[in-house]
Amino acid sequence: MPLLSAVLIAGNEEKNLPAALDSVAFCDEVLVMDSGSTDRTLDIARERGVRIEVNAPWPGFVAQRTAATEAARHDWVLALDADERVTPPLRAEIEALRREGFPCAGYKIPRVARYLGAWIRGTDWYPDTQLRLYDRTRGRWEGKLVHESFRSRGAVGFLKGEIEHHPYKDVGHHVRKIDSYTSLWAEQVFEEGRRCGPLEGLGASSWAFVRNYFLKKGFGLGEAGLTVSMLNAYYTYLKFVKLRERMRQGPAGG
Repeated sequence: MPLLSAVLIAGNEEKNLPAALDSVAFCDEVLVMDSGSTDRTLDIARERGVRIEVNAPWPGFVAQRTAATEAARHDWVLALDADERVTPPLRAEIEALRREGFPCAGYKIPRVARYLGAWIRGTDWYPDTQLRLYDRTRGRWEGKLVHESFRSRGAVGFLKGEIEHHPYKDVGHHVRKIDSYTSLWAEQVFEEGRRCGPLEGLGASSWAFVRNYFLKKGFGLGEAGLTVSMLNAYYTYLKFVKLRERMRQGPAGG
């Protein structure tokens, strides 16, 4: 069977890391690529006896995932964040594919988020399919400031088992992330030549709420579904507001 490395990128993830490590204990190697944690993240990794590499300060998602992939001892890689977990059905599916020699070059995996006490199987958050199991010799991580992904040069399969995602400590953490990611998005698309009018954010955010809450059945998820739908609409509006701000600043950003 092909040997498999689990590579986890982490930064101050002492609360999430133990469960993440437990979920990938079936792999032949477990590697934590740390970005300079100041909490007990590295102590936990040492206590578990997993490999540790440090690539700090944080270089961005593409660079950090690439560094973790290249540091792995085996060509087949299962890539996770420290706030993600492999579910038992996904583990069984991966192990069955290993016995077959991994027929494809990579595999996309659905990801389900835990938020406000609910599993979010609806809205734009689901199934949030990610290519996280791959032969590193047949692809690479690509992307810019946001939305990194592994681009495989071979056939890609689709798995049914899920990755569990615990993305936010609380709503405040969610809002702070929105602020960070919308700034990155605005800078990225401005440099790519994107421009927008003053009403584009209003239209896009209104559609985002309708799509999330009604078409993608956020209404069936109670308060959590409503909150996700509202904050997805806010995210959409904010990124266009920030792009407009960036347009006023001009090419030099000031």
